[in-house]
Amino acid sequence: MAASVIEADAVVIGAGPVGLFQVFQLGLQEVHAHVIDALPYAGGQCMELYPDKPIYDIPGTPVTTGRGLTHSLLQQIAPFSAQMHFSQRVATVTRLEDGRVHLVTDGGTAFTTKALFVAAGVGAFVPRKPPVPELAAFEGHQVHYPHDADLPHAALQHAHVLVLGGDESALLAALDLAHPHTNDHRAASVTLVHRRDLFAGEPATLKRLEAARASGAIRVVAGQLTGCVATESRLQALRVDTTEGETVTLACDHVVVRLGVSPQMGPIADWGWRLERKQVPVRTEDFQSEVPGIFAVGDINVYPGKRKLILCGFHEATLAAFGAMALISPEKKVVLQYTTTSPRLHQLLGVGTQEKR
Repeated sequence: MAASVIEADAVVIGAGPVGLFQVFQLGLQEVHAHVIDALPYAGGQCMELYPDKPIYDIPGTPVTTGRGLTHSLLQQIAPFSAQMHFSQRVATVTRLEDGRVHLVTDGGTAFTTKALFVAAGVGAFVPRKPPVPELAAFEGHQVHYPHDADLPHAALQHAHVLVLGGDESALLAALDLAHPHTNDHRAASVTLVHRRDLFAGEPATLKRLEAARASGAIRVVAGQLTGCVATESRLQALRVDTTEGETVTLACDHVVVRLGVSPQMGPIADWGWRLERKQVPVRTEDFQSEVPGIFAVGDINVYPGKRKLILCGFHEATLAAFGAMALISPEKKVVLQYTTTSPRLHQLLGVGTQEKR
């Protein structure tokens, strides 16, 4: 149970581009927002799946990247000082008798909010796990996933490490362990395990891997992980059926899992609302769901003509912010103001009044 409940005017679930722009639009209405995200940083799908790939369809921006767009949005919302709650997933959501929404995260943080904005995209991104359930017992001390806080290089120095995966993140993890910035943190051995001897990565990374294999700094084993060898307290080895038809046992002190991530709806599906193909139906005048006080914006929602574009999510977040004001500040008259000319908005944004042309 949470020790105390955070009283909020608005809570946004999801710190991807649409969630961040939701914070901006709420800020223009003088509403302070709390933001919850399962990842340890902002950016959502943009940062997790294509941080450095070009994006060409952001209005007024000929080209940017997932990383660049996230950085720009964080700059844009900085004046509003939104409080971020990273590495947490919302576990339960309950609508209270007074119309507010109560939610609790898996980290024990509890909120009561006048309006809840779900900008969770296609779901929370969670690491894909190896097909060996027994490894779960060793997570957090011998088996490590992306974003784990328990993986300083010092913990792996002089250790025998297996890296599972074949994409850029797996290759970089293996190379970093084999050639760390300081020799003191070098692993005793690094073995890269992938289902086949074919890897996906940037050309420079693939070239580094080839050199590391040639020098013996990294061993590659191609095959399917089938089991493990362990005592009650310690993981000792993994078993792999190789592409050559052999079963090998790979001794290890630590396993670094880099098998990618997958989006999961998780508890969102059990919040008492109707879903259509894992999406939340909304009304398009304010993007409120069928549950009063809960709005859905971005890829998580569905309505006639829906298009899963960042641009569309920005539009949805704008109308959701206006629509939610009837719940957040029913006594306040909402007036459309323009950032070009409004002294009040200039004050909120921390910019000087601009001269009219």
